[in-house]
Amino acid sequence: MPPSSGNYEPVPTNDSNQNLLAPEPHPEKPLSRIPKSFSKRKIAALVFAFFLVAFLSYKVGQWSVTDSTSISSSGPAESSTAESGDFEETKPEVPTSDNTSTNTTLDTMGKYSVGYFVNWGIYGRKFPPSKIPVNDLTHILYAFANVNSGSGEVSLSDLWADQDIHYPGDSWNDAGTNLYGNFKAIYNLKKQNRHLKLLLSIGGWTYSPSFHPVVVNPQLRQRFVESSVKLLEDYGLDGLDVDYEYPQTDAQATGYVDLLRELREALDRHASSKGANYRFLLTIAAPCGPQNYEKLHIKAMDQYLDFWNLMAYDFAGSWDKISGHQANIFSGDVSASKAVSYYISHGVAPPKVILGVPLYGRSFLNTDGPGKPFSGIGQGSWEAGVYDYRALPLPNSYVMRDEQAKASWTYDYNNREMISFDDEQVAKWKGEWIRKMGLGGSMFWELSGDKGSDRDGMEGGHGKDPQPGESLVKVVKDAMGGLETNQYNWLQYEGSKFDNLKQGMP
Repeated sequence: MPPSSGNYEPVPTNDSNQNLLAPEPHPEKPLSRIPKSFSKRKIAALVFAFFLVAFLSYKVGQWSVTDSTSISSSGPAESSTAESGDFEETKPEVPTSDNTSTNTTLDTMGKYSVGYFVNWGIYGRKFPPSKIPVNDLTHILYAFANVNSGSGEVSLSDLWADQDIHYPGDSWNDAGTNLYGNFKAIYNLKKQNRHLKLLLSIGGWTYSPSFHPVVVNPQLRQRFVESSVKLLEDYGLDGLDVDYEYPQTDAQATGYVDLLRELREALDRHASSKGANYRFLLTIAAPCGPQNYEKLHIKAMDQYLDFWNLMAYDFAGSWDKISGHQANIFSGDVSASKAVSYYISHGVAPPKVILGVPLYGRSFLNTDGPGKPFSGIGQGSWEAGVYDYRALPLPNSYVMRDEQAKASWTYDYNNREMISFDDEQVAKWKGEWIRKMGLGGSMFWELSGDKGSDRDGMEGGHGKDPQPGESLVKVVKDAMGGLETNQYNWLQYEGSKFDNLKQGMP
């Protein structure tokens, strides 16, 4: 049965686009007539009792009395305060941490807005650095550098995109060895927006298997650290981000701690050798699935990290047997609230927790909605089953929301396709939850999937044609409150192998 006929009702999202309007709901049954024998006093008493019960039910019940309740396969929502409807009651106490000074500083400043920029985005997606929403971000994570499993060396994955492509304004007649490509363009963005920092993200899902032999070998770790710091100086970075998905054994988890410690020490030595009164950042992409985060030595890792970017998405997908929410805050076996609570309970101060938000949706075909069986996945924008947020909702589909789980999805009644994604309302909820939980900010995978920019020359078609709506990066930013803009980036790279970067890109 389609999801609109049960507990869920479609939500109108844009009055200017008829494809997004919900169908008329079924007429409700009329209220029973009141017997004539009832006196006015009895009626008044019944009305008073009704409103009293309604008020008490509202205070202890769902987030909303107008929207849907969850049909998660795991059953009713759990009763912990972290999953209740009152944001103000969910802020946990800040646990004791070995990194007190950093935590205190983070807690007193604005929020971080962290966005992944992927180097392959400049091709079919037509998303060069000039499209980065610099006013809505504080940090850019540049994805991805690779790691050699045999030597431990970290290297860039696409030199043409990273350092060679000439953008408008770049000369072909400069003397010397010079940096161009995405890194030059982003360096110039840093000069113009001093609050904006750039970190190189190492690994990612595809390259992560190469980490396994490296983290357990001191010699390979040493080469990893040395080559990473060299890339930082050569390409004008403000820090490093490690995206290791995921340690599978305790030896690997222990080696991960060693790698982070050695990176932190090397970054500090590098700053000292430059005479720089500057802290080069070290962050990681952190899992939100219990089978992965329970293997980590979180407290030991935390003392070396500036913040944790929680990958609070991909909770459901083509690998499952039933359809589900892929980025819900509450409800279900996996949720953002459960992951956040776990990290905080294991020693990470809330201001160091950055909540990931997907700029894409996951498709489930031949299904009746969340918690129901499905068969197959949709075409997607660039890969099967995955649609960019900028292309959602697809034509002829309707947006649904689950107020209990804090999740949304689209549904097409013709092909019975459900796409789990974050719409603007869910993005607002997440920004508010970040603020009221005292978290450090938001992270987005990945920026080319957002709305708000034209894509000259990009091919169109199903799953690619842009749909109206706001940028989720901006919606979350506005809901979180003000961004941290007082921590300046670093621009002096006298040790770079590129002449123009040594000179600050005059």
